[in-house]
Parts: sequence; C-alpha cells; structure tokens
Amino acid sequence: MLTLVQIELYKIFKKWRTYIGFIAIGVLVLVIQIAFKYEGQDTINYFTRNIRQSFVFVGNLLNGYLVAFLIMNSLAIHIPFLITLVAGDLLAGEATAGTYRMILTRPVSRTQIIFSKFIAGIIYTALLILWLAVSSLAAGLLVFGTGELLVLNNQIIIIFEQSDILWRFLAAYGFAALCMSVVTALAFLFSSMVENAIGPIISTMAVIIVFVILSALNIEFFQNIKPYFFTNYLLSWKLFFDDPVDLSEVLKAITVMLIHIIFFFSLTLFLFRRKDILS
Repeated sequence: MLTLVQIELYKIFKKWRTYIGFIAIGVLVLVIQIAFKYEGQDTINYFTRNIRQSFVFVGNLLNGYLVAFLIMNSLAIHIPFLITLVAGDLLAGEATAGTYRMILTRPVSRTQIIFSKFIAGIIYTALLILWLAVSSLAAGLLVFGTGELLVLNNQIIIIFEQSDILWRFLAAYGFAALCMSVVTALAFLFSSMVENAIGPIISTMAVIIVFVILSALNIEFFQNIKPYFFTNYLLSWKLFFDDPVDLSEVLKAITVMLIHIIFFFSLTLFLFRRKDILS
C-alpha cells in the first residue's frame, strides 16, 4: 500500500495543476501581508473604534498572529476550489488518459487502487493547509513579530495572551484540513463517475454552493437540516478562538465531517468496484 501511495503522489505532483493551489495561496498571502504592512493599523483602529474611549491598548496588536487569523478567515472558504483541481482528477484523469485497464492489470485490487488514490489526495490536501500555515503564520511572525491576538467574535473583542495562541492555531489548521478532506472525498466521488476532470470540479463546487444557499434560506425545513450540511462547518475552525472553546460543538463538527468522508469514500469504493472499464 505504501508503494501505491508513493506512486499516486508522484502522479499528482508531476502535473502542473497540482501547484496552482500552492502558487495561488502564496501570492494571495504575500499580497495581503504587504497590504497589512502598510495599512494594518487602520484595521486595528476599525476593530477597536467603539471601545478606544474606555480602554487603552498597548503592545504589538498588529502582529503575525492577527495577520494569520485574518488571512485564514479570508481564504478558508475559497480553498475548496483549489483542492478540487487535484481531487477531481484522481480517477477521471486515468479515464482521460486511457490508463484504467493498464493500472488494473497490476497485481493489486480495485480496493487498493481506491485507497491509495484517496490517501494521496488527503495528503495533498493536508500539504496545502500546511502551506497556508507556513506562508501565513510562520512568515507573518517573522515579518510582523509576536504579540497578543485580538479577535472580534460576535461583536465581542477577545484578546488572547501569547502563551494561549499557538495551540489554537495548530488546532484550527488541523480542523481546516479535516474540513477540506470532505471536499476531497466529494470531488473523488464525482471523479469516479466521469471521464473528464472538469465534471468533478464543477459538480463539487456546485454542491458546495447549493448547500451554502440552502443554509442561508430562512425556512424552517432547511434550518432543521442545516446542522447536517458539511458546508455549515467550513468556518468552524473559529471555534478554537472562542474563550472558552466549546468542545461539544467541536466534537459535533468533527463527527459530521467524518461521517461525510466515510460516506463519500464508501460510495466511491462501491461504484468503482462495479465500474465497467472500457478503456
């Protein structure tokens, strides 16, 4: 299995589209950081404009933690599109290249092929989130330095001490990787149904958009099923920046995500094992 995963990772990283996500995140993070370097203080003033008459703020509030938090808040909802560029091609790419029969002639089962491709997709997803963490948090700390983290949460300003910040970011990035793994599993499912990667990319984004719209509708039926939409938790990494952290909500979100991943993967495995390979 390890060899199969290594082969699939090689296939992923030899394609130019794989690097679109890394390049896009790197460029966007750099642009945002440059903007904060020159106008970041205006952002701080905007957040604290209503309470500056009552409190005096000291220290370095415009620091790497704040910049990383705002970058993640800006980009988290857009990363699914970057992931589908690769996840949607994992199986459809084989159909497009006409290599399905060739890979099935190897002494490995269809189940092993599905597992290896899915694991490779999850690894790519995790690496993309890791790149976001390095390019935003690590680079942000080098450029802007450390300090307390100022977070605006439901019209309430929370200021975290330096010793209480890093673990929150680590947990948030880990949770974000889990959320994006659901997107990977969904795109992987669509990839098993078609012979062109464009279909899975469009279908995955369409599902996400539809779920987001349904969640926003102020209709009782949709509000009742909203907690079961995985899109409802794409920004739940913010839970780790509550004080205190609501562990019950975190566990609920993780459970919903894992159920979606297992369901999408199981359905993909079921369909692929019964797929009639014609090319």
